[in-house]
Amino acid sequence: MAVYKELLVYKKAFSLALEIQAVSKAFPMEEKFALTDQMRRSSRSVCANLAEGFRKLRYRAHFVSKLTDADMENSETGVWLEFSFAFGYLSEERYQDLMNRNEEIGRLLFHIIENPEKYGVK
Repeated sequence: MAVYKELLVYKKAFSLALEIQAVSKAFPMEEKFALTDQMRRSSRSVCANLAEGFRKLRYRAHFVSKLTDADMENSETGVWLEFSFAFGYLSEERYQDLMNRNEEIGRLLFHIIENPEKYGVK
């Protein structure tokens, strides 16, 4: 198994992407391209960028770049969650849960970005 799949941040990001897929199924069809697809894409991109970054462990700058891309996608996901709540597509409880998970992923990504040597970068 790939190293990145063992990371807590990957597991949490993957879980959040699955949850976003599930909850967004109830969004109106008119939001398919403007909100639903964007939110699904950005949440999945966190995992994809982690995978790509860990293929670049040998190159510090590339590794950190991919991890900052993951962080950027995670931040974008948070914005889409805010819109979803503002439009009334998410209950306050669901929104708070998803945002808390999103923010935790951001903190975990920040730790990796700031400490790449702890993750195998030389």
